[in-house]
Amino acid sequence: MGNRAYLEGVAKGTVPAPPISKLLGFRLVEAGDGRAVFELTPGEHLYNPIGVVHGGVAATLLDSAMGCAVHTKLPDRGAYTTLDIHTHLVRAIHASTGVLRCEGEVVHMGRSMATAQARLVDAAGKLYAHGSSTCLILPGPGQS
Repeated sequence: MGNRAYLEGVAKGTVPAPPISKLLGFRLVEAGDGRAVFELTPGEHLYNPIGVVHGGVAATLLDSAMGCAVHTKLPDRGAYTTLDIHTHLVRAIHASTGVLRCEGEVVHMGRSMATAQARLVDAAGKLYAHGSSTCLILPGPGQS
């Protein structure tokens, strides 16, 4: 199964989601050509000591959406790793925020490096976080 087909299967529920999805309670809902979308319904179980959802949760969603967007563009069995991620948290997230949607897209896809961006918004389109990422493209098994 190719990279894009794998992610499409996760989004459809025909392929098991990675364990991090279950741990944090987010789900891949869409995967396509250079695009990946995750959703999360925040809860108090994700709160930090000051009573809001931990910023690391937003960063994880952004990183997941951007990385999976890149993953959809790779050749079968190709791999990547995040080199850097820039996260901008612009609004606090609470259990009362409702469903959040994180949309990631590839900005540039090169032979050895890719860049991507993502936005985390609520149902009304209000922005909670946004970010960008650089990914190193790695050869898959048997590739050089």
